Amino acid sequence: RILKHGREAVVSTQSTGEAFKSDKCTKKEAIQFLQDNANVKFLQDLKLFGKLAAIAKGSSKDKVLGALEKFEADPEARKAEGDDDMNAALEATKALKLKEAEDKKAEKEAAKEEALASAEKVGFTKKILKKGKTHMKPDKGSVVAVWYTGKLEDGTVFDSNVENARKKERKALKFKVGTGLVIRGWDEALLTMCYGEKAEITIEPDWAYGKKGNPEAGIQPNTTLIFEVELETPVNIGV
Repeated sequence: RILKHGREAVVSTQSTGEAFKSDKCTKKEAIQFLQDNANVKFLQDLKLFGKLAAIAKGSSKDKVLGALEKFEADPEARKAEGDDDMNAALEATKALKLKEAEDKKAEKEAAKEEALASAEKVGFTKKILKKGKTHMKPDKGSVVAVWYTGKLEDGTVFDSNVENARKKERKALKFKVGTGLVIRGWDEALLTMCYGEKAEITIEPDWAYGKKGNPEAGIQPNTTLIFEVELETPVNIGV
């Protein structure tokens, strides 16, 4: 005889198995017997741990009969005195799964916020004035030669290597692009240009001189800048 919910169960594993074979007890009743009398590890190993209705629906007759036979043959499968009952075990499992779900949700939210932060708004717009002579573009760190005129939004020219010097004295500005030697708007925009291309680049304050501005050049804080830029084609690139 096996103690069941504080009272003696008149049914044994053997009689339950026989009753189940002869259809004198239902599959649900057989699983209930195991859940009442087997320990949690046994039930988990045989995938009989959980809500009775769901387990009964997903278990075949052969599976339940096999479980009854294993239970009968294995004394260690029986629930020992002091073991948590099924309801307590189910609640613990439910709480664990809930915590895991909450942790996963928190991880997804953190990843989403990180992705949004990394997908920073591009701080410039570009309008092509003349297409390049080639589809080739400069790589980050390569030396570029640039002709430019910088203007404020009201049309005031604040810098130029085209207009502010005699033709014979004019020189293209050369530097390694994408390395932080110029304002970010230039670095990023020039990497999108083809050699020989001429474009108008409008750069937002954060990608220009930001809150500090550049007083020496007549650029006030938080000023949008407009550049007409032409990217020279290197002599070693055939067009």
